[in-house]
Amino acid sequence: MTDMTSNASPDRARASELGPIQRFLKATEIDPRMLGMLGALLVIWIGLHIMSGGLFLTPRNLWNLSVQSSSVAIMATGMVLVIVMRNIDLSVGSVEGVVGMLMGFAQVHFLVRMMGLPLGDPWIWIIALAIGVAVGLLIGALQGFIIAYLDVPAFIVTLGGLLIWRGAAWWITSGQTIAPLDTTFQLMGGGPRGSIGATWSWVVGIVACLAVALMLINGRRQRKRFKFPLRPIWAEAFIGTVIGVFILGAVWIANSYPWPVGIVRRYAEENGIAIPEGGLFIAHGIAIPVLMAVAVGIVMTFIATRTRFGRYVFAIGGNPEAANLAGINTRWITMKVFMIMGVLAAISAAISSARLNSSTNSLGTLDELLVIAAAVIGGTSLAGGSGTIAGAMLGALLMQSLQSGMVLLGVDSPLQSIVVGAVLVVAVWLDTIYRKRV
Repeated sequence: MTDMTSNASPDRARASELGPIQRFLKATEIDPRMLGMLGALLVIWIGLHIMSGGLFLTPRNLWNLSVQSSSVAIMATGMVLVIVMRNIDLSVGSVEGVVGMLMGFAQVHFLVRMMGLPLGDPWIWIIALAIGVAVGLLIGALQGFIIAYLDVPAFIVTLGGLLIWRGAAWWITSGQTIAPLDTTFQLMGGGPRGSIGATWSWVVGIVACLAVALMLINGRRQRKRFKFPLRPIWAEAFIGTVIGVFILGAVWIANSYPWPVGIVRRYAEENGIAIPEGGLFIAHGIAIPVLMAVAVGIVMTFIATRTRFGRYVFAIGGNPEAANLAGINTRWITMKVFMIMGVLAAISAAISSARLNSSTNSLGTLDELLVIAAAVIGGTSLAGGSGTIAGAMLGALLMQSLQSGMVLLGVDSPLQSIVVGAVLVVAVWLDTIYRKRV
């Protein structure tokens, strides 16, 4: 009893020395870097909204922003694991391009013209997506094998991959654009048909809020079970409330963006619906690519934080020599990380090509810079050993916000590249300062 009292007293004394912000962060266990990134995102959004004359923070632009961020966010989740292991992947944009071209070729030429499948056959998009994921997996396995087992630096291997796969994308069709794609495949790109509507969006939002509450309750039970420190009840309620408000707010914004008038008119004619005098309001709801990105984020978070493989990745990134001496098969883990990266690039290729309704030679150009920047801005250290999936996805949203805002402001493409490069350098510099202080 005496020991417990003597240990608690210094803790209370140290807590009393902290300021109100430090006590709040300690109680809620919120990462200060994540909080800083959210603050930066809010400042950027408000600034772009003012400079664009009130066009940025509108349901239409925010909905489009979420769709545009999806492909980069998906690849950024894989880049976290790559960078955590002290590697880099410069080829993801080119892999996205070649896989997108292969999926387009499979839909338009191979499955329809060569195999004789009728247009609109439900197997077309399934087989095309399976081909894309398989090719992405093989490309990742090849690059990972060269890096892990042949000891060629990841920078060189993926730099070569950037050139090889971009050239292969052009070689498949001699630079010709492939269009149009399968109508069902196009749903992965968003749009009026590629969204789930208002009702299902609210259902998804409510289910997500319930899932967050159950996770917080289960997490508290697990902490009690293993005698870990517990967050105060008010901190648990605060975190749950903030996340719930964010989810329901995102659903409300998605449901505030209506279908275009022309599409509504055609839809009403096809279904025999009378259009009222004030017009017919049909909400987009949450876009399918956004749901895909959220699903990938949840799966990747589980892999990174709840599996042996994820723990091995962070252990290798923290100290490769110690991980090797501990019996971890570092070569196989490295190869698997690049295989995951290849699969995620394939999923992003499906979303990007479906959104454009075409497979072009330029698909994914310079996306490797956005993906790396998103991971680094999201808190993934280039020194290895630390990073979060959620942070990388927020980083992707931040980078896409900058790009979308510059398009609204009419900024030239070269200047956009300058801004992206400057943001990446500043993010690495801030990461260096943070690691020195920690």
